[in-house]
Amino acid sequence: MLAAGIGIPVLAALNAQLGKMIGAPAAASVVLFAVAFVTALVVTLITGPTAIAKVAHAPKHLLFAGVLIAFYVLTITYIAPHFGIGNAVFFVLLGQLISAALIDHFGLFGAVQSQLTLTRAAGIAVMACGVFLTQKI
Repeated sequence: MLAAGIGIPVLAALNAQLGKMIGAPAAASVVLFAVAFVTALVVTLITGPTAIAKVAHAPKHLLFAGVLIAFYVLTITYIAPHFGIGNAVFFVLLGQLISAALIDHFGLFGAVQSQLTLTRAAGIAVMACGVFLTQKI
């Protein structure tokens, strides 16, 4: 997960530059998704292509994750060149801290329920302050 976290700002910087270079952030996002699709398809074909057939029986609301990733990529690709990678990722991280705490607290979407205690809330606040300070100093 650390590697995935490292990849988020790299993804934002690379795709923002592509969007800026071609003059179309949405087109850059389409290219990113095409490359991501091919990569995921290859991994799926190697690790177990029969799982794709099970998607037809999955609850349709689970497919909303695709809309959310498209929203993230489109917004970060458009905003990052104007706002800065660090500032953009700061708000992404802040949003992740808030939504992760709520998902865990209420056990949403099948997540393991973990109460939002005062200690946990303080930890999240300290993390948010730390991320804020990295952008101010």
